Amino acid sequence: MALPKKLKLMNLYVEGSSYLGQVGEVTLPKLGRKFEDWRGNLNGNVKYDLGLADDINEMTWKLGGVDKAVLSQFGAASMTAFGLRFAGSYQRDDTGELDAVEVVIRGRHEEIDMGNSKSGDDTETTIKTIWTYYKLSINGEVVIEIDILGMKEVVNGVDLLEKHRNNIGL
Repeated sequence: MALPKKLKLMNLYVEGSSYLGQVGEVTLPKLGRKFEDWRGNLNGNVKYDLGLADDINEMTWKLGGVDKAVLSQFGAASMTAFGLRFAGSYQRDDTGELDAVEVVIRGRHEEIDMGNSKSGDDTETTIKTIWTYYKLSINGEVVIEIDILGMKEVVNGVDLLEKHRNNIGL
């Protein structure tokens, strides 16, 4: 029997600046594929892969209070305007084994929700960042890297789009 690795500590960096103690929650991007049904004249339905799902490129994070630097980033023109780096330390309690998990994205903020404001109550700003670049590393090893604009999708060292790029002359 083994226990799962659980997040023990985390930090979020925004454009290289540490937000340790200021960011209480991060919703990391989900990974998904867009599948479409095809039956043709087969005896059953199959689903074929059309690439990345339409709703995967979102990361939300909650910041205690307000931050002028983050608010100043709203309305950026470039799809790769800002970099976020989540650094998490995960641990198995049965063995004490530690894993460093890092997610790096580049994108821009779609929403900045400053929530409710009431004197004496906790205030929190929720930021939704839409990414065009994503990289997931575990213990320094890149597991998944997606560059939507660069048409790259690397999983466990294999670029799934390399032959497609070659086929269209890129």
